[in-house]
Amino acid sequence: MQKPADDIGGDTPRRAEIDRSTKETEISVRVDLDGTGAYDVATGVGFFDHMIEQLARHSLIDITLKAKGDLHIDQHHTVEDSGIALGQAVAKALGDKTGITRYGSCYLPMDETLTRVALDVSGRPYLIWDVEFTRAKIGEMDTELFREWFQAFAQNAGITLHVTNLYGENNHHIAETCYKALARALRDAVSIDERQAGRVPSTKGRL
Repeated sequence: MQKPADDIGGDTPRRAEIDRSTKETEISVRVDLDGTGAYDVATGVGFFDHMIEQLARHSLIDITLKAKGDLHIDQHHTVEDSGIALGQAVAKALGDKTGITRYGSCYLPMDETLTRVALDVSGRPYLIWDVEFTRAKIGEMDTELFREWFQAFAQNAGITLHVTNLYGENNHHIAETCYKALARALRDAVSIDERQAGRVPSTKGRL
């Protein structure tokens, strides 16, 4: 069991909180980009919780995510709105993006599966999603909702995000490699590059 993000000590400027409330969901998110990968996640969708925990652990971004949604209808609003709120929190924590590495990529293997993620913390959100599932559900989670989450996260975090499952057979492995590869790529992209010397990594002077 990971130590909850609530219990992490120390101060850092790259933290953010987002509370998002609609008639469909109530979402509360906190992130620390310079964390240790601690997490405290509860959305009511078990497999989705597991994926966000993987995202935190392998990105080393502390994530607290609590969601209450209209699960009596389906999981769509809860998963999508969680992506919106988490993306907004990451964007807020990044501030003006001074000194970040900006780009990140990862080839992530898991048994028979290999997934590639490449991203740019560009301020120009875009998602390329080249991932297919052969089952309608993993656990109780609808597999069509993975794309919805990645789309919501990319749009609200302001990142260009390319996700490609190169091969794989096990649907659990395919989903998990998408989140773990995102985590590793994001970890690199938001890290501080000391050679940037406090500059924004763009010839435009801003991102």
